[in-house]
Amino acid sequence: MARSDQPAPSKARSRRYGVLEVLRVSFKLGLTSFGGPAAHLGYFYEEYVRKRKWIDDRSYADLVALCQFLPGPASSQAGIGIGVIRAGVLGGIAAWLGFTLPSLIALTLFALLINGFDISSAGWIHGLKLVAVAIVAQAVWGMGQKLAADRTRASIAVVTAAITLIWQSVVSQVLLIAAAGVLGFWLYRSAADEHAPSLHVAVSRKTAAGCLALFFALLIGLPLLRQVTQLEWVAVLDSFYRAGSLVFGGGHVVLPLLEREVVPAGWVDKQDFLAGYGAAQAVPGPLFTFAGYVGAVWGGVFGAALATAAIFLPAFLLVLGALPFWNTLRSSPKAQGAMTGINAAVVGILLAALYQPLWTTSILAPSDFAFSSVLFVLLVFWKTPPWVVVAAGALGGGLLW
Repeated sequence: MARSDQPAPSKARSRRYGVLEVLRVSFKLGLTSFGGPAAHLGYFYEEYVRKRKWIDDRSYADLVALCQFLPGPASSQAGIGIGVIRAGVLGGIAAWLGFTLPSLIALTLFALLINGFDISSAGWIHGLKLVAVAIVAQAVWGMGQKLAADRTRASIAVVTAAITLIWQSVVSQVLLIAAAGVLGFWLYRSAADEHAPSLHVAVSRKTAAGCLALFFALLIGLPLLRQVTQLEWVAVLDSFYRAGSLVFGGGHVVLPLLEREVVPAGWVDKQDFLAGYGAAQAVPGPLFTFAGYVGAVWGGVFGAALATAAIFLPAFLLVLGALPFWNTLRSSPKAQGAMTGINAAVVGILLAALYQPLWTTSILAPSDFAFSSVLFVLLVFWKTPPWVVVAAGALGGGLLW
């Protein structure tokens, strides 16, 4: 009888190790991933796909495509999804905590202690922006070789990038991915891969349906609760939850929406809001942690925790709700042609992000291009660890600018 009970503790230890491993790796990414959502996807690709092989290229592109469809912070949702795939729901929570805590702590401290300091123009910050350019260029290079290797898929990628840059709208990326899916289905419907990789998602369809139901219940119920209770903390919860639920395009899009919510309400004044916006550009990790800054200005540490939890909760519920159904869909031969087109479009969207906002805000002089090129060569051809390149970028930026 004792023998039959022995494997359970071993399995439990393995599960705990997996969660802790996800937490450790995502925390390192949270400390080093500068440059905004597009750069984060590049960092994830290097760490999770190329280095650790937790997920293959095609599955990663599929996951990114799903997160582009969903409202909320696409890079954080991709990280949560990888955590879920690696170590279940607790792995998703660990991936979010590790990636989010460094910037959340930094912005909360900024709100409480050092408001008024301008670090966004520091030389080392500029060096880290150049690192982000190199990281995203590496991701475009690697994903393009695998997901847009022939002339048809390369054309889809380039056309997607061009339209993304010309037509900058909150819905443009979703519509372009949908159009690429239709085109891919038409062009590649007879070229299904019978050996396409399948993802193990430790979330049942029943749990997924419950998460989606809770997402909509909170979206509808919180405004009603706000009107009934007239409690300020409920109003904060409602405003930040709606911001996380209804925004496509990531952190840069959610910031002006938050300004319309929090400044007129008197939770933070215009000057403090702009100071926090500058600080959010200077820290690693997701821009959605700007909610922690606003929450800290309003209500200290409690406010930071409440606002952060509220703005990221929709991302959790949507990823957990969508992953099981998405995994089944992507394994269907009929859907594989569509995913071929969608994956090429994801490469194009990342290519567009390499130019705008990364290139246009970072490569301002020939010296910037030269330094970023050196960092790219170190990453791609010398196989230098990303954390070394991040350190070199910060040091070089501090010395040169």
